Parts: sequence; structure tokens; C-alpha cells
Amino acid sequence: MNTMTLDSWCKPEGATKSSPLGLIRFRISDADHIRMEEAEEQLKHSDKSDAILDVDLSNLELETPPQCGKLSDCQLRVYIHKDDQRGHFHLVGHRASDGSLVYTNAVMVDLLG
Repeated sequence: MNTMTLDSWCKPEGATKSSPLGLIRFRISDADHIRMEEAEEQLKHSDKSDAILDVDLSNLELETPPQCGKLSDCQLRVYIHKDDQRGHFHLVGHRASDGSLVYTNAVMVDLLG
């Protein structure tokens, strides 16, 4: 498993821009890592711009900032970065309290080791 600690942002519905939220910490399982690598390879050979992978929250071991609270859903968005043609991912979800979009910085899939 890989533990990630990433900056996060929150964008309430109707807002024009996101606000910094703080650090989100989570663990990527070996199975999810493999799924991200497979998605990266598929994206390199297709015309799709990204792939959304659902994540089992019970395996994620998610820690959010106090002002965020629980997330009602989480997904890993995998995409090919246009500048380096490498796979990147970030965590995306919605704050359970109000449905605001919450997301993290992107990280290269290769960095998961």
C-alpha cells in the first residue's frame, strides 16, 4: 500500500473557484494501484481524456481536514498529462455535509512504485 498526503481544495456548488481545504491523507491499495496502471495504458491507446475509477472507502483509510469532514463518495481520476504523456491521478469526492466538490493535487501513477 502507498500512503499519500496531498493538498486538497473544495468547490461548493455554484462557486466560481475552489478554496484550499488542507491536507488529505489516504492509502492506495495494491489492487487500486494496478487498476490505475491499467487505466493509464488504456488511455494511452485511446482517444479518451480520462478514466474514473470507483474506490472502496473501507480500503482507502481516508483522513480529511476537520473543516471537510466525511466524503460521501470517492473516486480516482486517472488521466494522461498533455505535456509529458504520462499517467496522473487525483482523488475526487463530495463533502457529505453539503455536496461540495473536494479534490486533491495530482500525482504521477509511476510514483506509487
